[in-house]
Amino acid sequence: MARILWVEKQIDYEPQGIMSMSAVLKEAGHDVALIIAAQEDPVQVAKAYQPDILGYSTMTGSQHYYFKLNRRLREALNGQSKRVLSVFGGPHPTFFPDIIHEEGVDGVCVGEGEGPIVDLANALDNGGFHPNLANWWFDVDGEIVKNPVRPLIRKLGDLPMPDRELIYNKHAPTRNSPIKHFMASRGCPYHCTYCFNHAWYKIYAREKRGYQRTIDSVIEEVNWVRERYPLEQVVFLDDLFIIYMDWLEEFAERFPKEVGLPFFCNVRSNLLTPEKVALLKKAGANTVSMGIEAGNDRLRNDLLKRKMSRETIIESGRMLHEAGINLTATNILALPTATLEDDFETMRLNAAAKVKYAHAFLFQPYPATELGEFTEQNGHMAGSFEDIGAIAWDRSILIRDEKEKNQMENLQRWFAIGVEHPWMEPVIRLLIKVPRHKFIDILYWWNHKLWKGWAITRRVHPIKITPKKIWQNAIHFLQLEA
Repeated sequence: MARILWVEKQIDYEPQGIMSMSAVLKEAGHDVALIIAAQEDPVQVAKAYQPDILGYSTMTGSQHYYFKLNRRLREALNGQSKRVLSVFGGPHPTFFPDIIHEEGVDGVCVGEGEGPIVDLANALDNGGFHPNLANWWFDVDGEIVKNPVRPLIRKLGDLPMPDRELIYNKHAPTRNSPIKHFMASRGCPYHCTYCFNHAWYKIYAREKRGYQRTIDSVIEEVNWVRERYPLEQVVFLDDLFIIYMDWLEEFAERFPKEVGLPFFCNVRSNLLTPEKVALLKKAGANTVSMGIEAGNDRLRNDLLKRKMSRETIIESGRMLHEAGINLTATNILALPTATLEDDFETMRLNAAAKVKYAHAFLFQPYPATELGEFTEQNGHMAGSFEDIGAIAWDRSILIRDEKEKNQMENLQRWFAIGVEHPWMEPVIRLLIKVPRHKFIDILYWWNHKLWKGWAITRRVHPIKITPKKIWQNAIHFLQLEA
C-alpha cells in the first residue's frame, strides 16, 4: 500500500481532480491524505503521515508557491527511511511539463491523472519506482524520461465516485455549505483563444472533444452527498452542460423525479434554443451562466473567436428571463487591443441580456493559450508570463496608457453594479478615475464583494439564510486569499 499526500494551499470549493484521483487510488488499495496549508502546519502533517508521494495540482500563477512549499516538505522528510516522490499535475504542469527541471520536482503528469497516479502508486507498492509510465515525465538522477499520453477516459461513469470525504472530513466550511459542486462531463469542442482547450487537444490529437457521464452516475453521486451532508443547491461545473440533446432530455426527465434539487450549470449562447431552455426549466435549473466576454463584435468574434452575435446573446438572455431562469455571465476586461469604451460596451451588453450577476475578470495572458501567445508576440505584455498572478481580478499586466489601465482595473470592481443599474454609468465613470491606492482598493473591493455576496446567495445560488450561515460564510470568505 502506497501513501499519497495531496497538498493544497486552501479550499474554496471541492477540487474535482484531487477527489477523483483519491477515489481511484483508494479503489486500488492505497492510502490517501490531504494537507490544507492555510489551516494547518504542512510540515507537521507530512512528518506524521510519512508519505511515499507528495502530490500537487497547480494552476498557472500558483506554481511558485507550490515549488517553495514542496522544497520545505522534502527537507523536513529527508530523515525518513524511504524516498519521497514529489509529483505535479493539473493545468500548469500539463502545458508546461518542463517544470520537471525545477528543484525538488520528481515527476510531472501530463493530461488526465487517474490512471497515471494509480500506475505510480502501484509501481512503488510492488517493490520500486520505474519511469516507463504513460503520461509521466520523470527526473531520474538528472535524466528526463518523457512518456506518451494514454487515451482519454471515455466511460466517465466507470470511474468511482469522487472521494468527497477527503475534503469534507478536513474542511468544515465546504462540508457544511448547502452549495456543493459536481461534474457531469469533461471536454469542450470550441476554440476560444483565451482557453487552454486548443492546447489540450494538441496533446490528445484525434480524441473526441467531450465525454458525458451517465445520468445514473450523476444522480447517484448527488443523492449520496445529500444523504450525508447539507445540500440545497447543486452546481455543475462542466464547460458545456447542454451540448448533447439526448443526454439533456434524459436528465430533464429523471433529475427532478430522482433528485428534485435546484441546480446551476454553464451554457453557451449559440447552443441555447427554446427547446433546451424548456428542458433546463423542467430539470430544475434556477440559474445558468454563459460567457459574454466582450461587447465589441471585433473583440468577441475575431480576437476571442467566440463566433456569436450580440443579437444571439440578447435573445438567449430574453429566453432565460421569460423562463424564470436567472442568468449570470463571465466577461473579460482590459483585453489586448481593447479600450475602456469597449469595456463599457461589454457592461451595457450584459444589461441588455438581463444578466442577474455579471462576473468581470481582468485579462491574464496565460501561456500556451492562443491569446496569451498573441499578447506576448505583439508586445502588449509588461514583463513575462512569470508575472501572472494566481487571481484574475487584481491588476492587468498589459502595456497601455496608465490612466486607462487604472480605470479598467477600477471598473472591474464596479462592473456588476453597472450591469444591475445602467443609470449609474456616469457615476461609475467618475469613480473609476480615482487613482489606485490602498484605501481606494479596500473600499472598492468591499463594494464589489458585498454586492457579489448578496447576488450569489439571493439569485445565483439561492439558499436558506440564517445568521449562523452568514457568520460562517463571512469567516470562510475572509480566510481565503484575495
